[in-house]
Amino acid sequence: MTEIDGLLPHAGHALMIDRVVRWDEAEILVATRRHRSPDNPLRRAERLAAVHLAEFGAQAMAIHGGLRNRAAGLPMQPALLVSVRDLELQRDYIDDLDGELEISARPLLANAASWQYVFTVTHAGTTIASGRVAAMGHPAARPG
Repeated sequence: MTEIDGLLPHAGHALMIDRVVRWDEAEILVATRRHRSPDNPLRRAERLAAVHLAEFGAQAMAIHGGLRNRAAGLPMQPALLVSVRDLELQRDYIDDLDGELEISARPLLANAASWQYVFTVTHAGTTIASGRVAAMGHPAARPG
């Protein structure tokens, strides 16, 4: 079992994050090589567009919220992604980047019903994307 198991409804190829590097109440840093995977479900015409880094940021947000709940002894809270804003991309595609991507995310707003996070994606120390993602709690999002 990894630190990520059970925190997202995503599994298998739909999980964009490989591992948690570090986290605390204020921020999470995760890393991944899933942008290189030929079976990544977000690929189109054998390429992975940088716009999909918003999903990577959203998964980092969800993992952070899940870890915070787990640490507080609270159940996981199902949610639906409701917006992506201020998305800035420094390249068109990301599938050609060697090594890991690192995604940092920190909450701007987090309460029982909704979350808004700012995220930054870096590769080899260079920022390649940033933006904000928001989610709302929703009972229909419960797995199973």
